[in-house]
Amino acid sequence: MALIVQKFGGTSVGNTDRIKNVARRVAKTREEGNQIVVVVSAMSGVTDGLIKLAKEIIPLPIEREMDMLLATGEQQTIALTAIALQALGIPAVSLTGAQAGIVTDGVHTKAKIKNITPKQIQHLLDAGNVVIVAGFQGQTAEGQITTLGRGGSDLTAIALAAAIEADLCQIYTDVDGVYTADPRIVPGAKKLNEISYDEMLELASLGAKVMQGRSVEFAKKFGVVFEVRSSLNDNPGTIVKEATASMEDVVIRGVSLDKNQAKLTVVGVPDKPGTAAKIFRTLGDAAINVDMIVQNVSHGGGTDISFTCDKSELLKAKTVIETLKASTGFKAVESAESIGKLSVVGVGMKSHSGVAAKLFEVLAQESVNIDMIATSEIYISVVIDLAKGEQAMRAVHKAFLE
Repeated sequence: MALIVQKFGGTSVGNTDRIKNVARRVAKTREEGNQIVVVVSAMSGVTDGLIKLAKEIIPLPIEREMDMLLATGEQQTIALTAIALQALGIPAVSLTGAQAGIVTDGVHTKAKIKNITPKQIQHLLDAGNVVIVAGFQGQTAEGQITTLGRGGSDLTAIALAAAIEADLCQIYTDVDGVYTADPRIVPGAKKLNEISYDEMLELASLGAKVMQGRSVEFAKKFGVVFEVRSSLNDNPGTIVKEATASMEDVVIRGVSLDKNQAKLTVVGVPDKPGTAAKIFRTLGDAAINVDMIVQNVSHGGGTDISFTCDKSELLKAKTVIETLKASTGFKAVESAESIGKLSVVGVGMKSHSGVAAKLFEVLAQESVNIDMIATSEIYISVVIDLAKGEQAMRAVHKAFLE
């Protein structure tokens, strides 16, 4: 008998028919003699709908109240999934994140898991139940409801798998594995049988929508091998695990395009020690995640600093920076939302030269201008005009992977 964690995303539980399909899949796994913990997201569209309702009242709602609001999405799904299993004669119990023992820090809307005490889960499993846990949420030690950020249900599943020492963790989604690019944009994209934690982490953090980046980071830290597969068929998925020598033979593993980035430029920043530190410390204190950063060469004692962040945090970031105008003496803050971050990823890049040159040549042939560049041992990212993003992605994929 194996202990299995199965996570189902919003599309997989998007309506009652799909929830019934999930219940049948879980029931089949249970009939094979396994104990199962199911983690579910809110039904597709529900979280966005709740955010929209809140913003109809005020553009920047209080984050504590947003957590109270958004946590209700997963609570709908866990109850409906339990009901669907019970209709099949399977004993099932639904638990909120708090009831499942998930304790987080107090950063609302993007909390981090501090620890998990899975006693209640274990008790219910021992009693013969399938346990359905609400993804994306937990509570602080003081009892405040928190959420884990976009894609947080992935993190819930990986963290639970580590906490209960599950034999297998399966991440079910609407695609049957991890592809070399988004197959909806790139027809020539191919499914990967396996991928390393590092490659998966970069693809996730650079815009690929298959997994939340923090969940992959957690899996790597605790050695949780997991499989990404489809809830709509029985095809084998993609195994995510530690890198092997064979993985390094492939120079580029995948291409991603993040359409949810925005760019802020702080214009006329006084070029003196501590100014940049003050700007980014203030952003950090506001729990705003900054991605790419570029500082221009100083002219006449002033410089421009540009950085990218999620579009959802653009207004908050701009508001935070404006509070520093008097104390730092910068001239203005400019923003742009029509950008895309195109990235190529692969552990093989460590030992192969010429990747950057080839990427830039392909983009030049497509008349795509590069705004910002960031690199590491296993990825190269460029900020480009969003209108040319998909065209550029297809061209880059063809050059490296077809």
